[in-house]
Amino acid sequence: MGFHSGSTSSHSVAQCFSKFLQCQSLIFPMVLSSMITLAVFIPLCWFLVYKVGMGNAGAALSVSICDWVEVIVLGLYIKFSPSCEKTRAPLTWEAFKGIGSFMSLAVPSALMICLEWWSYELLVLLSGILPNPALETSVLSICISTVVLLYNLPYGIGTAASVRVSNELGAGNPEGARLVVGVALSIVVCSAVLVSTTLLALRHFIGIAFSNEEEVVDYVTRMVPVLSISVITDSFQGVLSGVSRGCGWQHLGAYVNLGAFYLVGIPVALFFGFTMQLRGMGFWIGMIAGGATQVTLLSVITATTKWDKMADKAKERVFEDRLPTQ
Repeated sequence: MGFHSGSTSSHSVAQCFSKFLQCQSLIFPMVLSSMITLAVFIPLCWFLVYKVGMGNAGAALSVSICDWVEVIVLGLYIKFSPSCEKTRAPLTWEAFKGIGSFMSLAVPSALMICLEWWSYELLVLLSGILPNPALETSVLSICISTVVLLYNLPYGIGTAASVRVSNELGAGNPEGARLVVGVALSIVVCSAVLVSTTLLALRHFIGIAFSNEEEVVDYVTRMVPVLSISVITDSFQGVLSGVSRGCGWQHLGAYVNLGAFYLVGIPVALFFGFTMQLRGMGFWIGMIAGGATQVTLLSVITATTKWDKMADKAKERVFEDRLPTQ
């Protein structure tokens, strides 16, 4: 638990540093920090797990240490790099002047992520009351780990879209923001088809990467077709959620996720999982239904956006922040 809390703290700091750099289109330092972190993590994890004999605790400690390595690398870059010279500023009380507007975006943004993630965790908990709970829980955990790993690609595209959309709107360029959305969606369509097809082709090997139990491997193989559909919905929602954050629609995103997963996804999952006795497969069908609902709602919001008005609102927020305190 101590290792986990330390990792959470470092991850929070790293996210702040990353957003600071992303807003300036400074991507290289994040690539550099990731490469250094990976170079440290692999030998450190091997040493703690096998040589010291700490097992799972050693792996957790390695993650915690390397999270702080990432924070240190990013912090040093921000502190000493000429690229950040114009944006570095001493910490003063003025930094807290816009805390109200910041929280109005931060809280619903956190809810956007948490509401979706909690729905998956809830299904893992509910799998414990299915017949053969050990098998169901193991398989669902493997499925979640797989989609989380594959989600990194659309999440990165969505993050880039979020930064570019917000920058274009802040610069008063609504057509540029619209173009960014189109480009991001075009990229994610290609990546989603490629990743989903590859996952389906490798369906007999996915379970082997996580378990050597034949029952678990066979169950995961049967689950892969629905996972490949989930990859497609997750890819679109990753980009559309990024666009929502870039436009300042975090409150709309929170409402969308609440309705999609808790009014559609979980009820459908419970129906197919328990009533139709599809167990874990039924649970995942419910999550696909929730994801499809989420993508549909976000698509409608994005398609009906008046980009000129969004640019005007972005300008108003910028000028409000620049107004001197009375």
